[in-house]
Amino acid sequence: MTDPIERLRRACLALPEATEQEAWGEPTFRVRKKIFAMYAAAGNHHGAGHESVWCAAPLGVQEILVNSDPEKFFVPPYVGPKGWLGVRLEAVDDDELRSLIVQSYCKIAPKKLQALVAD
Repeated sequence: MTDPIERLRRACLALPEATEQEAWGEPTFRVRKKIFAMYAAAGNHHGAGHESVWCAAPLGVQEILVNSDPEKFFVPPYVGPKGWLGVRLEAVDDDELRSLIVQSYCKIAPKKLQALVAD
């Protein structure tokens, strides 16, 4: 199986003007300096024992997904109250990961860049 961070990189860096920058000791993925995805390692308290990604989600989506599948989704610390979604990387396939990352990117990116993304 592919390294979780490499899977995440592949999904994030395929998007227009996406960049990777380390922050808080972990990779973050940004578009025009705004974070749309944050990696949380299993060994770090942010990952809580799972290789995870935190990503922006549309209003109400976090609650629906966490309630429907708490083994896959969780409310991350710090950004969870703002509606961000925690996703356990081992629990999603590449297509689902890409879909969640595109959704997050489109919530953060300028409209001109959103228009360049086909999900």
